Amino acid sequence: MSTSTIHDIGYRHYEGRRNGRAYVMRSLYIHNLRAAFGLGRPARAKVMPFLLAAIMLLPAAGSVAVIAVTKEFENLIKYSSYAVNLQIILAIFLATQAPVIASRELRFHVIPLYYSRPVGHLDFVLAKLGAMATAVFALLALPVTVLYVGGLIAKVPNSGDHLVDYLAALVGCVVFALVLGAIGLVIAAFTPRRGFGVAAVIAVYMLSTTFVAILQALAEEQTNFTLSGWLGLFAPFNLVDIVQVRLLGAEKASVAVPPGTSAGLVALALCTGIVALAIAVLYRRFRKAGLS
Repeated sequence: MSTSTIHDIGYRHYEGRRNGRAYVMRSLYIHNLRAAFGLGRPARAKVMPFLLAAIMLLPAAGSVAVIAVTKEFENLIKYSSYAVNLQIILAIFLATQAPVIASRELRFHVIPLYYSRPVGHLDFVLAKLGAMATAVFALLALPVTVLYVGGLIAKVPNSGDHLVDYLAALVGCVVFALVLGAIGLVIAAFTPRRGFGVAAVIAVYMLSTTFVAILQALAEEQTNFTLSGWLGLFAPFNLVDIVQVRLLGAEKASVAVPPGTSAGLVALALCTGIVALAIAVLYRRFRKAGLS
């Protein structure tokens, strides 16, 4: 006699709401943005990003306090120069947090789990780049906003000009965030070990800036100021500063910038190329990891 039995184990079709691609991408973006500041992780993961954010705010707060007391408004830090002046803090932030966003899934081999769901390869990359860029933008835009608001409270003259400078500086912050975030993620994505990733990211930023500064100094010793300006294209911070100076009307913060609006257009094209190339490299890197 047959002893087979059919058991009803309660499988049912899903009849709830299907949120779609936009919801998945938004969830990935928020998850990575929270990770950039250590949110949802142990307390030790929050120390570095929030400490660096506080350090970024100190010069802005100090500058506002000085002009409030002395009324010497020329001492207010220039909005567009903030990123260049504090580039080492930004480099440390990128070095510590880019590996968190780019390499954790690679290190623990969980990329195939993401791609087992309806997550597009490009969506995965754009969510990470968007989160990294947003984190860097917040780090820059907050102290710049403190400078602007503090200046208004202190009643700086020509507040209309200050508004134009502030808005132009925010555009510069966006360019800084995209370029620096793209470079940091690419480097971190090829160094799954976090320690190596931190060292590699900060080395690229600092060594490129130092090397270019040496070449610019040598060029200026030979009174070749035009060459000195064009050499700035090879350092990320100087590159974006050229865009700010030549296209946004900012005062230069780097050693030298090349002359003419055409220099700004070249620098902007190079910034766009860096971001596009970074997306392509990250796409290939995560796609390959998703197949392993």
